[in-house]
Amino acid sequence: MSSFSFIHAADIHLDSPLKGLEQYEGAPVEKIRNATRDAFNNLVETAIERRVSFVIIAGDLYDGDWKDYNTGLFFTRQMIRLQKENIKVFLIRGNHDAASIISRELKLPNNVYEFSTKRAETVVIDELGVAIHGQGFASKAVEENLAKKYPSRIEGHLNIGILHTSATGHEGHENYAPCSIEDMKEKGYDYWALGHIHIREFLSEKDPVILFAGNIQGRHIKETGEKGCSLVEVSNGEINSVTHLPLDVLRWELCKIDASAMNSVEDLFEVAREQLLEKYQHTDGRFLAVRIVIEGASKIHQELLVNKEQYINNLRSLSLEFDELWIEKIKIKTTRLINIEELKAQHTPVSIILDYIQRVAHDEDILEEILQEFKDIHQALPYELRNGEDGFDFTNTDVIKRRIDNLEDLILYYFTESGVEA
Repeated sequence: MSSFSFIHAADIHLDSPLKGLEQYEGAPVEKIRNATRDAFNNLVETAIERRVSFVIIAGDLYDGDWKDYNTGLFFTRQMIRLQKENIKVFLIRGNHDAASIISRELKLPNNVYEFSTKRAETVVIDELGVAIHGQGFASKAVEENLAKKYPSRIEGHLNIGILHTSATGHEGHENYAPCSIEDMKEKGYDYWALGHIHIREFLSEKDPVILFAGNIQGRHIKETGEKGCSLVEVSNGEINSVTHLPLDVLRWELCKIDASAMNSVEDLFEVAREQLLEKYQHTDGRFLAVRIVIEGASKIHQELLVNKEQYINNLRSLSLEFDELWIEKIKIKTTRLINIEELKAQHTPVSIILDYIQRVAHDEDILEEILQEFKDIHQALPYELRNGEDGFDFTNTDVIKRRIDNLEDLILYYFTESGVEA
């Protein structure tokens, strides 16, 4: 048998829609809008440069139904590029592809083979000694174990299974086409090319290789880190190596800062600058989108809370020190160092105020009265300020309860600044 290579990719989500990015000041909207196309272009260029024999796409090529044919036409143009290089493409539908209406009518070049959604089937590439088995999603929510009905291996061939699945279950992903590792091993295949989970993960590194390739481009802050495809090298009918190749053009990163040992806000800025620089240096020239999360019980907690707007803007300005960096969001999740229960027991003027606030927080009648006072303000607030985890939703008493800690911190800060004994 000859030596050859193939690429395993999944979860392309071409033209995945932006969700609310326009409301973020300075957001690189066009760069993010084009990221999935640019990453897919990198996939095609990599396949050509590496002279692979075929490309596997393990579901979710698209991102639901599109409004026009432009997404599909872009994909077709990329497939024609591969056709000119005699590179075949084998793909299955995932849960997002199943929702697409237009893609069902789109004619693809003859180098692209889409597996049936009705039953598992097998394609044999005689010149390579390869048998590829697969089945796509007929509907968005496939809850049956598809792997159980895949064909048995074809002897004398390298057997590859393509499956869009949650496998044994992953947090944050729908439990579609569930199956166990043993279900896949029972088929006797050499390689399982999995899709649906957006993080690259080996379920088995050999005998057989079972791999989630992950998505090729992160689309939001929940999809952090390097994204790409897997290059699989084969010789004498056996898999020699599986190598991750980065394809992403924009990288999302979470920057967590522990403020527990900080004595001043200046310390925070310095640590933030250092962490941003470190992450920036590992992007290899890609655009970097960062969320900063500040945590820990800290001396600077009250100061951050009181001057929140000022310090958030100062932290955002750090991005100006880098050519290709955008700070997506800054979340201040620090807590106070002061033990407020001990403080209340001291019967000082501040402790009396804090004790009253706590009693109000547990009196639903008073809270309802407060809500009535905010009724007109609630109606006047723009939509974006009334929704989301930081929204001011004055239609239920929980919003006031959530703000009680902030109110206590404000009181502690201002009394401390004015010199009143806490």
